Formats: sequence, structure tokens, C-alpha cells
Amino acid sequence: MGIYEELQERGLIAQVTDEKEIRDLINNGGAKFYIGFDPTADSLHVGHFMALCLMKRLQMAGNRPVVLIGGGTGYIGDPSGRTDMRSMLTPEMIQHNCDCFRKQMERFIEFGEDKAIMVNNADWLLDLNYIDLLREVGAHFSVNNMLRAECYKQRMAKGLSFLEFNYMIMQAYDFWHLHNAYGCNMQFGGDDQWSNMLAGTELIRRKDADDAYAMTITLLLNSEGKKMGKTVKGAVWLDPAKTSPYEFYQYWRNVDDADVMKCIKMLTFIPMDEIKEMENWDDSRINEKKEILAYSLTELVHGEEEATKARNTAAAIFSGAGDDANMPSTAISADQVPAEGILLAELMVLCKLAKSRGEAKRLIEQGGVSVNGEKVTDMFMTVSLDSLKGSVKIQKGKKVFHKAYID
Repeated sequence: MGIYEELQERGLIAQVTDEKEIRDLINNGGAKFYIGFDPTADSLHVGHFMALCLMKRLQMAGNRPVVLIGGGTGYIGDPSGRTDMRSMLTPEMIQHNCDCFRKQMERFIEFGEDKAIMVNNADWLLDLNYIDLLREVGAHFSVNNMLRAECYKQRMAKGLSFLEFNYMIMQAYDFWHLHNAYGCNMQFGGDDQWSNMLAGTELIRRKDADDAYAMTITLLLNSEGKKMGKTVKGAVWLDPAKTSPYEFYQYWRNVDDADVMKCIKMLTFIPMDEIKEMENWDDSRINEKKEILAYSLTELVHGEEEATKARNTAAAIFSGAGDDANMPSTAISADQVPAEGILLAELMVLCKLAKSRGEAKRLIEQGGVSVNGEKVTDMFMTVSLDSLKGSVKIQKGKKVFHKAYID
């Protein structure tokens, strides 16, 4: 089985523009492909996970990744999948985010000579002459076709700025530039990028019709990759300072039963023959599958030691069979605790277990909160300074545990 066939079997390919060409290039290690990442935050998150894993799979098969950091397009913002305009980032913020991305990506792919490269489209987009761009690139775009694109449709009702309208042209220009400057012959992205990617492919074919590489190809990732980053409130980050290895482990440990095998196929590097065997397991082994998924992905992002700690912590919390020292925790300063004690609702806000005291009180009143194993129903309950000098274990719902203590 070639890598293309494996990607198909894992459910990663939704659409392609030139299947024969893409199959031959990928299977023979001849693809020099790019995936773009807009630096809108200082950490990647699970919504990027499928793309990161795909780059790793293809590099292992001899293909060369080109990581495109959108330092230039980051000044505009991609309207795809959004109902409002993104916040503007400063040049310093964009550069900081780019640096953070590189560090995290190095856990997935290998950079270096004849290996993966990272480029920043700020290097060419920020120096573009507007009139030259209109003449050289704009002439190849039909406004009617652009307005029919899915990435713009949902924004039309609320209003689409001319700034964002240019995003498709910028992304198409990226592919053309990467094709000419680096020999990039393939691009990958999620389904919300399909119109933008087709625009890039078409631009190359129109402008470089005599080029031997004019038959560029575009592959579309299955949309599940994007959904994975939107299934919980708040992003699940790859940066351990934002999402601890334990919280990352628990995110995957708690995926819906119906999605477990899908995630194992798409995201882990477990061989397909082993996965097929797992598919035949009895339903009673669903938790074992979830633990395999959670451990595999935590090990991939945070390393074996942190993955093992996270697994042991989960075992301690849910079965009392291990060390709970790595449970997520929050240090509280003594001056934050009044003499009469701190309201549990306020403590939950400090621990980021609730967004507000009102939300915390509702959770308590509904019986969804326990302290040191005892369910709490008094929304005005206080926690004493002496209790916090040891530590207080707060449970929210069935699966969220947190320790608070005096620093």
C-alpha cells in the first residue's frame, strides 16, 4: 500500500483536482507540498492537528513539506468559516506567533537541508506593488466566481470587507510564488479552503501554461480535522502553558464514542492492520480505545514522559490507582482569601472552572460541583485559608478535576 492509499484508508482525502498525478507524486516521494498556517495566536491547537500529522506522514514517505506561515496574510485575516472580522495583529505579535509555531512544529516534522522548510509570506506579500498585483494577478480573477465561493457566502449577509475580499487573491499568489521560487507542486488544506486553493491552482495554470509543472495539484483534507478543534468550549492548545499535558490527554480521552476510531485512523500513527483489529473489539473495550488514542496523541505532542504522567494522573483521579501530583492546579495567594474564607464560586473562577461567579453558582446549585469528594449544593459555601494551605480538590461534572492551594 502506498502512502496515498493509506491516506484514503484513514479517511483523510475528501477531494483532489488530479488524482492520478497526486497519487504518483505522493507514492514516489515527488511531492513538494505546502500547508499554510495563519499566526492568529501564539500556539497551534487541535484544529491544526490533522495538518501537522499529514505533514509528518508525507515526510516519512519521502515527500518534502513547505510550511507557509501567514505573516503577510495575517495582516488581513481569512474570512472562511467566520461571521465577523478578525482582530488586527501588530507586526510584533505576528512575528512572535510565527516563532512559537516553528518550535511546536519541530515535534512533528524535521527541518533542514533537503527536508522541510518554513517560509513566511510576509517576505513577498508586504513588498507587493498594488498596481502590479492588480495587473499581474487580479486580471485572472472573476468577481462573479469569487462571490459564489463558499468562503465568502456566509459573510455576505453581515457584510464582507474589501480587506478580507482580497484574501483569496493573496492565497492564490502564495501558491504561485511558492511554485516559482521553491518548485512547490502541491497544496493541502481543509474544506473551508477549497475555493482559495482552486484559485491558486488556476492562477498557475493560466500564468504558467508553458511550464512543465503547470499541472499543479490540490488535495482537500476531510473536514473532520477542523471540527476537532471546535468540539469543546475554548481552544485546546498544543502549548503546555495553555493546555497542560493532562488536560490535553483528557480532551482526547473524552471524545464521543462514535468518534474514537475515526480519530485513531486520522491522527495516530498506529499501523492500519492494528487499527482494523481494534475495530473488531467488543463494545466493552471502548475505554481502552480512548486511552490508546489519548496516550498516542499526548506522546506525539508532549513526549513519552508527559504522556505517562497524564495517564497515571487520570488513573489516580478516576480509580485511585496512581499519583495525582500532576492534576491541573492553581496557586492562590493568601491575600486573595478573606478572613472568613473565599467563596467557592470565586475560587472556581480563579481556577478557570467557570467564567463568572454567576456561572459557578449555577453549577453548584445544580449539583455539578464537589469539593474533596463531597457534593456541594450551597452556592455561598466558602473555603477556608487553612484548607487551601493543604490543597482543595474541586470536581466539576464527572470528568473535570482541579486542585487549588495557597502558594
